[in-house]
Amino acid sequence: MEKVKILKAVDIINDSVSEYEGERPFLSTGDLNLSTITNLELHTFSEKPSRANQNVSSGDLILARMQGTVKVKLINNEDENIIVSTGFLVLRPKINADSKYLFHLLKSSNFQNDKDKLCTGATQKAINNSNFEKLEIPLPNLATQQRIAAILDQADAIIQNNRAIVQKYDALTQSLFLDMFGDPVKNEKGWEKRKLNDFLEILVDVGSNGGNDWASANIKMKDEEDYAIMIRTINLNKNDFENNLKYVSEETYNLFKKTKVYGGEIIMNKIGSAGEFWLMPYLNRPVSLGLNQLMMTFKNLDKFYFYFYFSTNYGKKLINSKLNGATTKSITKTALRDLDILYPPMELQNQFAERVAVIEAQKQQAQLELAKSEELFQSLLQRAFKGELS
Repeated sequence: MEKVKILKAVDIINDSVSEYEGERPFLSTGDLNLSTITNLELHTFSEKPSRANQNVSSGDLILARMQGTVKVKLINNEDENIIVSTGFLVLRPKINADSKYLFHLLKSSNFQNDKDKLCTGATQKAINNSNFEKLEIPLPNLATQQRIAAILDQADAIIQNNRAIVQKYDALTQSLFLDMFGDPVKNEKGWEKRKLNDFLEILVDVGSNGGNDWASANIKMKDEEDYAIMIRTINLNKNDFENNLKYVSEETYNLFKKTKVYGGEIIMNKIGSAGEFWLMPYLNRPVSLGLNQLMMTFKNLDKFYFYFYFSTNYGKKLINSKLNGATTKSITKTALRDLDILYPPMELQNQFAERVAVIEAQKQQAQLELAKSEELFQSLLQRAFKGELS
């Protein structure tokens, strides 16, 4: 299928926020998980962050600018009052472009790979407007776009159903957490408040191997398969370590010996969508930590307890309170060490971990079904944009 410049299909919208009365909801890049809003913060005009400065309209598409980050949302009527972060591009489809077709296209691995190649920046690489304009996309006639979108909508519905099943297991574990440990806001069980630093065994980033400048000079990522995977946000968000991978050589892997990843660690973004974190799965292959990530392990603190404590709204607020930066948010190792955490007895944490292990085993099966449906969806995307579904 012939490609055209992306500005043949969309306009880049720069609608800054004017002074308003009362409060409006703000969507940061960290509060969009793939295409789902996970949190909205209410702000008055005088108190809103400087990055909260873009209006959106129904039918617009928002696309995260950051490299290695797949976050795309189609704005509907209910979202119109939202202010979105300047970390998003706001795109308005032209009359010859179907919004749902573009929504699926912007999520595709081909498009995201093309976007990532044009990202620039010293710390958190991101795509700017001028580089975005260089992108090309397949754009058949409107009727064909709508037929393709309808097929992809059906496949996406299967993914959303499988994802909902996975999320039910997470909700079950969160319910178990509250039942065993209580609401951390109220702390009705009277657990002792400690600093995270008391329990940190390892807290490293790639700079821990020889400094940030040394790390930037010595990391050589590759698209072609090599000795070790370098994990990125896109892999962690989707729990997908088969697609959209970057690699490093055995030499580079061993050079960065302090940031070898074995599984079971907590991985946290330190810039961009700073504060987002994941429990690293066991992949049974060499894995190296990504450029903009932190890695933690603990002593006398269970990893599952950490994960679900900081997954509560209370825990998320604690992390958000430690973020720095007006536009691009970041979190430091010093700030992490200073995090407050309620500390129940290890015996109770271990009981929680045992129960979570049972739930996680069932969740893993659901994740396999989710991965299969996402693989089918990507296959359909490839066919669609080659003109094989029209």
